[in-house]
Amino acid sequence: MDKILRIDVGASGGPRVTIADMGDYAGLGGRGLTSAIVNAEVPADCHPLGPENKLVIAPGLLSGTSAAMAGRISVGCKSPLTNGIKEANSGGQGGQVLARLGYAAIVIEGGRQGDELYVLRVSKDGATVTADESVRMATNYQLMEKFQPEYGSKGAMISIGTAGEMRLSAASIAVSDVEGRPTRHAGRGGVGAVMGSKGIKAIVLDGTGAEVHKPAHPEAFKAARKEWAKGLAKHPVTGQGLPAYGTNVLTNVINEAGAYPTRNFSTGQFEGASKISGETQAALEVERGGTATHGCQRGCVIKCSGSFNSKEGLFVTKQPEYETVWSHGGNCAIDDLDIIAEIDRLDDDYGLDTIEMGATIAVAMEAGVIPFGDGQGAINLMHEVGKGTPLGRILGSGAAVTARAFGLEHAPVVKGQAMPAYDPRAIKGIGVTYATSTMGADHTAGYAVATNIMKVGGDVDPLAVEGQAELSKNLQIATAAVDSTGMCLFVAFAVLDQPETFQALVDLLNACYDWDLDADGVAAFGKKVLSFERDFNARAGFTPADDRLPSYFKREPLAPHNVVFDISDEELDTVFA
Repeated sequence: MDKILRIDVGASGGPRVTIADMGDYAGLGGRGLTSAIVNAEVPADCHPLGPENKLVIAPGLLSGTSAAMAGRISVGCKSPLTNGIKEANSGGQGGQVLARLGYAAIVIEGGRQGDELYVLRVSKDGATVTADESVRMATNYQLMEKFQPEYGSKGAMISIGTAGEMRLSAASIAVSDVEGRPTRHAGRGGVGAVMGSKGIKAIVLDGTGAEVHKPAHPEAFKAARKEWAKGLAKHPVTGQGLPAYGTNVLTNVINEAGAYPTRNFSTGQFEGASKISGETQAALEVERGGTATHGCQRGCVIKCSGSFNSKEGLFVTKQPEYETVWSHGGNCAIDDLDIIAEIDRLDDDYGLDTIEMGATIAVAMEAGVIPFGDGQGAINLMHEVGKGTPLGRILGSGAAVTARAFGLEHAPVVKGQAMPAYDPRAIKGIGVTYATSTMGADHTAGYAVATNIMKVGGDVDPLAVEGQAELSKNLQIATAAVDSTGMCLFVAFAVLDQPETFQALVDLLNACYDWDLDADGVAAFGKKVLSFERDFNARAGFTPADDRLPSYFKREPLAPHNVVFDISDEELDTVFA
């Protein structure tokens, strides 16, 4: 991975393709590379949908190798949802294929001329961009039907649905899975809208002839790879819990902890949680001929995904993940897995972030647009968004815009981005992450739930004030480093608990790149990535006042613990002091 593919969509005569070496970006990958390029090349005060913004798609440092779990891909830009820097992360096959084709990144830049839509094709022979009117207002599954004969089992597709084409701020970018389906998404921050603003509807990656990325020290890499896989297999979360029930294993856990946001974050427990839990979901999937254990990419050994079939045994969607089941389930007071799966399919097809859309529909429910618990009404609202009706465009702009449009204070957002499936009043470490992350409210930026609730990597009382800022800070640093490797974030459970597994990850990087990293070096790498992001946001106008939760989380107690978010502003400011 020693090349950057640049597509200037505003070039005279049509989009221009150039290939450049890494230059000043050498040694970076994934989130580290996307954030470095955005920070260096995008004016922080630009409009996110204007010609000055850039969309950067980068596999991780270990993507394309034979290491387990290493195929994640990062998408970076200035976010139309937060107006700050954004890195959205996805599984699927795109990261592996792009890396094996030798590209460290695709950078889509410039302002397109006119309203033509383009398809970018990348293979071992180079890249081409062609106008294609037939893809206009196509959904992601329609694009799959059109292009799967091209990318097949060896390639991948990266695409936007109708939401991205309409440049809605909740729009995601789809990445095809092992079966070629558009089920994995770089969901957060409206990255799909930026891709839509550039006129790129789909990127077809032809993996024919692509070669596995060869490490600098093959024998050392092989030894580290074995230790790495062994460590993941023996940890109870990555080796047992996630493979058995998927990420939705958390529904019962978080509900019992009183931190499951219900009815637009009005209470911390949902009476219908058992009906939509991971245990119930896995049993239903198997009963209908689907699977409760499945990898979203080749090389996945955790296999926390699956496939959800209809009552008739027909494929509906990939196994809805915990955040999706929560956002369209408990947060909207819907306890029907078939309804949730149908909405998940619509999210993937139209190209929408499931977290943002679930939070938005819950806001609309509180506003009285439809009642809480109205599953069919929620489906109808999804179609409004997919078709781009006036109401749909409001909803597709996210929870903050929708709350403003309907005159509500209760918008569970930070920096314009909706909070995920953990109430910050009952899990205060994740509240610190929501408040202070460069990305807006984002559980993956520093997953304090692991330590607050699951007691991984230590034990910090979720209801206490003490220790939360330090916990979040350390996890944000570690996460920035992990996101740069291309590793799935779930590896963090084993890495935090098992020193030998952390060392195996370090050994993989050292053997791959002839580096001499140690624990301090990994931390320094994470801090470097965060410094890119903090610098961009500061120049975009963000101040410490933006590193805050909405006031009502400090004012309104959450049942059943009857707690508020009571970590002081001064304590929040210590995270990046």
